[in-house]
Amino acid sequence: MISPEEFARALGLTVISGTRRQHGMRIRVADLCRPGLQFAGYFDVFASERPQLIGKTEMAYLNSLPPEVRDERLDRYFSYEMPCIVIARGMPCPPALLQQAVRHGVPIYGTLYETSAFTGMAIGYLSEALAPRQTCHGVLLDVFGVGVLITGESGIGKSECALELIKRGHQLVADDVVDISRVGSKLVGESPEMVRDFMELRGIGIVDIKSIFGIGAVLRRKTINIVIHLEIWSPDKDYDRLGTREQTTEILGVNLPLIEMPVRSGRNLAIIMEIAARNWRLKSEGYNAVAELDRRLAQRFSAQRDEEEE
Repeated sequence: MISPEEFARALGLTVISGTRRQHGMRIRVADLCRPGLQFAGYFDVFASERPQLIGKTEMAYLNSLPPEVRDERLDRYFSYEMPCIVIARGMPCPPALLQQAVRHGVPIYGTLYETSAFTGMAIGYLSEALAPRQTCHGVLLDVFGVGVLITGESGIGKSECALELIKRGHQLVADDVVDISRVGSKLVGESPEMVRDFMELRGIGIVDIKSIFGIGAVLRRKTINIVIHLEIWSPDKDYDRLGTREQTTEILGVNLPLIEMPVRSGRNLAIIMEIAARNWRLKSEGYNAVAELDRRLAQRFSAQRDEEEE
């Protein structure tokens, strides 16, 4: 939930009337309502819980109504609880609308943006501000444009592996603590502001990645595409060697591809993660190395069978 005041500050709105009830309604939905039908007298379906956006069409219709009809419609309109009203295009607020808003404690804001442009901005902001959130212990990087979330037990080498990837030209998003939010069907990760750009390395301490490697080595936020889980190599565990087992992990209701990567001396994890990122991109574009190998084997067996029959 966010307050109308937070909504107004984030979108740079002008305060026309800031009067609000002490326990006024907060914004809970990432959408807007254009009350044209309500001004026309239709209230059977009315999304009053959304911020109300009055554009050129709604304003022209409201101003065209006879005073007694307009007052009756506004009385009914304000009988519903709503978080706030936004007037687009820098249009002046009609006195009757302002009077009712003050009486019912509904803030009115103004914007110079056209209605459609403001709608896109507002829904984009609300989608992120109201998105479900979760904190994860791990490291998030951008590797060849792919969001790679590295997880594993403390001390297994997540930060050291991330440092090698940064040295190879990839970008750090978050180390140790990753704030994850669900925006639509995607997961977006970022670092808490307090520890942004910092990394903890055992034996050295806290280092500032942006100061050491430059501003191009860090990224503010990134969509998470795959999860790579580091674990100590166990001789008793059957690790996938062909890539035929598609594993996933669920975060905030979204299933992400999961790669369990065993850690043992001699393995260059940074290069393996680069390959994993490139392989995910190939799969997302429709190419699968395992399927291609199966096709070639089937083709060879078919050719051998034909030769034997001849």
